[in-house]
Amino acid sequence: MLSFNDFVSLWEKKIGKTLEKTLISQKINLSRKSMGDIYDHNSLVEAIKKVDVVISSVGMEQIADQTKIIAAIKEAGNIKRFLPSEFGTDVDHIHPVEPAGTFFRNKSNIRRAIEAEGISYTFVVSYGFAGYMLPSVGDSNAKVPPKEKVKILGDGNCKVEDPRILNKILKLRPPTNILSFNEIFSLWEKKIGMTLEKIYIPEDQLLKNIQATELSPEVKYTTIDEYLDRLV
Repeated sequence: MLSFNDFVSLWEKKIGKTLEKTLISQKINLSRKSMGDIYDHNSLVEAIKKVDVVISSVGMEQIADQTKIIAAIKEAGNIKRFLPSEFGTDVDHIHPVEPAGTFFRNKSNIRRAIEAEGISYTFVVSYGFAGYMLPSVGDSNAKVPPKEKVKILGDGNCKVEDPRILNKILKLRPPTNILSFNEIFSLWEKKIGMTLEKIYIPEDQLLKNIQATELSPEVKYTTIDEYLDRLV
């Protein structure tokens, strides 16, 4: 087993203070922390020199800015592993349309930049987080879980799973959480004791609408079934 230094690199600006409070609330030890700013190259290099592994958790608006982290890692020269911000699907095996296409290309470009620099890495693919997707039970336009009718993209039978195992890509796929939209809504109907009106949106209609608007075993994880109980 590898042993790593337990420093945490935080931004010095407002978001860093917010992150620090969050980490403390999660009882993460910050007795050894190193302050750095992704937009201040020198401070970032100094922070990175004190750690062995860099785990990026930047938000979607800063995905492309991870090139600054890559440059700092390259200059520091001591990093054993870099985990870029992923939080979603495997960007190398999807074919998104705009406006999502640009976002996913940024993620893919970061992967290629890491590989080109010869930095050791792990890409963590988590697919859809239950806490992000399920409060609206998969309907991105809904503010609360549906009680009358739902809109389902496609036929609702496709599951969010890629059966391919790729080198150096860690895919988080708890078996009981690999469900189609139809299966998720079936669970939800059982919990609320109601039958929802289902409106299926074919792929060609969805694409037309988008163009028109320019738009590990020991881990105890929360199942989709358990998470839906919180929403009843």
